Amino acid sequence: MAERVNTLIIGIDPGSRRTGFGVIEVIGQRYRHVASGHLDVSAHPFEERLRRIFYGLQEIVQTHQPQESAIEQVFMHENASSALKLGQARGAAIVALPSPLSEYSARQVKQAVVGYGAAGKEQVQFMVQRLLNLRTALQADAADALAIALCHAAMRR
Repeated sequence: MAERVNTLIIGIDPGSRRTGFGVIEVIGQRYRHVASGHLDVSAHPFEERLRRIFYGLQEIVQTHQPQESAIEQVFMHENASSALKLGQARGAAIVALPSPLSEYSARQVKQAVVGYGAAGKEQVQFMVQRLLNLRTALQADAADALAIALCHAAMRR
């Protein structure tokens, strides 16, 4: 009988003001919530936000030791300045994460978690809670990050 290998995955919902994180354990075909939350860096100047995202995620990675990482791709903003800031925050997150790193669009995440690529935030949050058997409501950025980790778990099969 083959030994079952469990995998820890960290999902990241990047943001220049709040970066969500979620760590799940994949146990065969099941998922277990390990940790989730968000780094609220909104009170700091932009350069300090990037530093805090990097060091905050490094600490989470050191604590939980995930073997794989997943992050949401940047989507086009109407405001170019916002898109650039989001890209920089995403870069700070990427360098803090372990390899291998996979990237998913918002549509891919919604499709994997809800079964519908245009699902609303509430539907995603509901399915994340259901898939991870969580009884308490999740903060929005944490729920999105967990959805990204769940998407990665589904795609790696």
